[in-house]
Amino acid sequence: MKSKIKELRARINITQEELAQKVGVRRETIVFLEKGKYNPSLKLAYNISRVFDLTIEEVFVFSG
Repeated sequence: MKSKIKELRARINITQEELAQKVGVRRETIVFLEKGKYNPSLKLAYNISRVFDLTIEEVFVFSG
């Protein structure tokens, strides 16, 4: 699964560590999400999307 997390973080000027703290995960989890190597739980996807004030679909690209 791809995400737009890296671009969105740059837009609001927060680090991976700051985002991780806001959503209650380790920084490494954010790294893996940005690289497309980790599929988040629905709760984590929701929490991340709330940080950016976007929908889950606007943050994550679901490919079948």
